[in-house]
Amino acid sequence: MSVLAIALLTIQEAARRRLLLALVLLTVLAVGLTGFGFSRIPLIQARGGVPLGQTEVFAISAQLLILVMFMFSFVLALSAVFMATPAVSSDLESGVALAMVARPVRRADFALGKWLGLAALVVAYAVLSVTLELLVVRLGTGYSPPDPPGIVAFLVGEGLVLLTLGLLLSTRASGMVGGVIALVLFGLAWLAGIVGGIGTALSNDAIAQVGTVSRFLLPTDGLWRGAVYSLVPAVMHTAIASGPAAVAAATPFYAAAPPPPAYLAWCAAWVAGMLGLAVRSLNAKDL
Repeated sequence: MSVLAIALLTIQEAARRRLLLALVLLTVLAVGLTGFGFSRIPLIQARGGVPLGQTEVFAISAQLLILVMFMFSFVLALSAVFMATPAVSSDLESGVALAMVARPVRRADFALGKWLGLAALVVAYAVLSVTLELLVVRLGTGYSPPDPPGIVAFLVGEGLVLLTLGLLLSTRASGMVGGVIALVLFGLAWLAGIVGGIGTALSNDAIAQVGTVSRFLLPTDGLWRGAVYSLVPAVMHTAIASGPAAVAAATPFYAAAPPPPAYLAWCAAWVAGMLGLAVRSLNAKDL
């Protein structure tokens, strides 16, 4: 019960700071602007004044949707980091945590409750943003990606990875310091994924291993590739497979295959392990 109570308090605190309101308003604005843009795609005319056919409209929509979802994944990552990194440190600095753990509330319950409340916000944002965006794309162009649940699941996973990392950092560093560290690691993982893709394209195993290792150390890029795979229609996979494969391997906006089940299991174990470290770190901290 302590875990659930702290989770509810965490959600209420986020609402009090108007973080939820800001995210909702910005998401609605972004969806509205991108929805207007998608609605103009069927009106595009090819050379000679001939309107685009359905195949061309769907192809353009699919590629633009990948870029839009990358924007949402980046916003989700930033939100997860900025919510998690001050979650524990701010309560320690203000003395709120001291008052709570002095009661019959274990430090483990405190950390797990914080994680559960923030995780609920991450899931809610991912579901809301992806659902609204896919809806306006469908209404504007008639296009729908092949695996909407997969998009949501992988983006949620990416958010939870950064959320857990931020919570771990929050037990030892201030919110600003932890946020900077988490964002730098997120950026490095993304760049390492690109470098690994270039290594794969050039058949250079040493460079390709950079991307592979980084996806195990911080699984954000690997989960993003899963979201991309869920966004790409089968016809584009076929077209890319018959084209310059090297270019496709080097881009962060295409994935030829989904993450294997073993990798997804590793991602789950990674989150559980980092959460366990956060609990252990808080237990060992001198309050």
